[in-house]
Amino acid sequence: MNFYAFAVGLLACTAMTTSTAIAQDRLPTIPAEQYSAEQAQAAAAFEAERKVPLSGPFKPLLHSPQVMTLARSMGDYLRFKSSIGNTLSELVILLTAREWSQDYEWFIHQPLAVKAGIRADITEAIAQGRRPASLSSDEAIVCDFVSELLKNKSVSDPSFERAKQRFGGQGVVDMTAIVGYYSLLAMQLNVAQFAVPADANKLPRLPR
Repeated sequence: MNFYAFAVGLLACTAMTTSTAIAQDRLPTIPAEQYSAEQAQAAAAFEAERKVPLSGPFKPLLHSPQVMTLARSMGDYLRFKSSIGNTLSELVILLTAREWSQDYEWFIHQPLAVKAGIRADITEAIAQGRRPASLSSDEAIVCDFVSELLKNKSVSDPSFERAKQRFGGQGVVDMTAIVGYYSLLAMQLNVAQFAVPADANKLPRLPR
């Protein structure tokens, strides 16, 4: 091997190593002993409200503790108490995770959706980027509304009216907010390149 080829190979290896290191260090989890006073307060409030330690997207969000606290507060309602109910909320979350190709959201919420009553074949169709073949009337309303909002950045009059007639104005606002909230979390996780466990099922990458 001549010197030029060796140098090119060495630079390529260095670039790959550096890229990996940068990805791992983008927004690393902050050890509790290194929390600022504001971060410690935000983490304590999270644990007091959720009854679990800080986890998932809230770890990178803790780099901005006020954002983390406000996001947690919004999620307390949208995930657990929304007017469309937890089952349909989980369906909205899966559709949003698929749009953002967000593996961690999918890893967490696909089992929760199935446990809440969303059939596994529905979640598989969503993972593959397909509209599920068989949906209940409520699931169809949610899929139409959320899919249009994510793909078209708006919702057609027929889809809006069906959603409003079924869920009311509050339901429409809540469903839209769930899309926005989990898009926020998905963006934060994608920016941080937050890793899923090695044995987790990842979403297939779809052509854009």
